[in-house]
Amino acid sequence: MDLQQRINAFSKLGTFLSQFSSEDFQKQDGVEHNDLFFDGFKHQLKLAQEHNGWFTKSNIVFALNGWSKQLTKNQLSKWTSHYSFDDVNSLKVAIIMAGNIPLVGFHDFLAVLISGHNVLVKQSTNDKQLLPFLAKYLEYVEPEFKGKINFTEEKLNGFDAVIATGSNNTARYFEYYFKDKPSIIRKNRNSIAVLTGNETKEDLENLSEDIFRYYGLGCRNVSKLFVPENYNFDSFFKAIYKWHPIINEAKYANNYDYNKAVYLMSEFNMLENGFLMIKEDKSFASPIATVFYEYYNNKQALKETLNAENQNIQCIVSNSFSSKEIKFGNTQKPELWDYADNVDTISFLLKI
Repeated sequence: MDLQQRINAFSKLGTFLSQFSSEDFQKQDGVEHNDLFFDGFKHQLKLAQEHNGWFTKSNIVFALNGWSKQLTKNQLSKWTSHYSFDDVNSLKVAIIMAGNIPLVGFHDFLAVLISGHNVLVKQSTNDKQLLPFLAKYLEYVEPEFKGKINFTEEKLNGFDAVIATGSNNTARYFEYYFKDKPSIIRKNRNSIAVLTGNETKEDLENLSEDIFRYYGLGCRNVSKLFVPENYNFDSFFKAIYKWHPIINEAKYANNYDYNKAVYLMSEFNMLENGFLMIKEDKSFASPIATVFYEYYNNKQALKETLNAENQNIQCIVSNSFSSKEIKFGNTQKPELWDYADNVDTISFLLKI
């Protein structure tokens, strides 16, 4: 199977997923194997929602819409054109996936297969309904994928390299267990936004997408704001108000109530609007329904601080602050070449 065959197969998967890119699923003519897979995937989406209360239909559809836009011949060809796949010796690459947002491990899955390797997947129990079904679809549109995709719930064995994602604590175990294998080990990271006070209403409304999408559970979600001294949060609170219905969702509301009670009993100073709390704190990782903030008075000093904290930061959202910045509202819309932790997965896979 050559690279073009692999690109064609994943682009067909993207076409299949495009039917689920809005909440009113639309079965389209001409999609390969639709009679066999369309209704089955609808059922898997229902199971995913029932299994994990954080996986609402809205969030799953958002993830599927993102992947349907990336899995096109044009995007896949643009991504892979920067590499040479001529001398790949097909190996078995294990992936240990997180389960914090829907299909969070799909990029690693895609990277391994598009590189010509075989994949052994160990899924999180929080996100195990969708990927095996999509893998089966891939095998139907490109039969040469059969035998190259395996899933396991047992201890990993017989692999040549590993990509593992987990907490800082589990990462230490991963580093020990896989010390003799080529590996990418990912730890906790969070995303931050740098505000100047000159943001437009649209900027701040877009920022709310970076904060609330997936309930803030992703490493690309903004969990910390850096604001100038004497920053007035009124415009921020007005701009994010469109997300207020989120407080009607039970799991989010329970976290909001719990964290608010903790802050009040501890007599912490905070601001809140009925569905989000903001608290001055030097930490990057904030609890659900909370965003931390920190004041700065010198942009250059802040840049130096963030450079020193580079290993803890996934995305920087800002406007003309950093060469690596992401525009407001785009943290959960990564391109294929936007690698987690800025580690080029394809280059790693081509060198093992």
